[in-house]
Amino acid sequence: MENKENNNGQLQIELKEEVAQGTYANLAIITHSSSEFILDFVRVMPGMSKAGVQSRIVLAPEHAKRLLRAIEDNISKYERAFGPIRVPEEQPLPPLPTVKGEA
Repeated sequence: MENKENNNGQLQIELKEEVAQGTYANLAIITHSSSEFILDFVRVMPGMSKAGVQSRIVLAPEHAKRLLRAIEDNISKYERAFGPIRVPEEQPLPPLPTVKGEA
């Protein structure tokens, strides 16, 4: 897919229908090296001993930091509109089998 710019120099981004449907994930595993951050989005299903990576995103460190800032900004806007997102801090995460992955 090629990037196209319109006459105003703005990038036009194409969102294909199969991508627009989205992919559900309820676990993110984040790893990094000196040159990249890897975000693996996983769907864990109750009673299943295996969980599949639904999507992997590889980012340069600078883009990872921009993503962090963008998510923080969007969470602030969401909470101003809909109220605080409650995360039960005292409750431990549900037990997960030892996370083992293959790259």
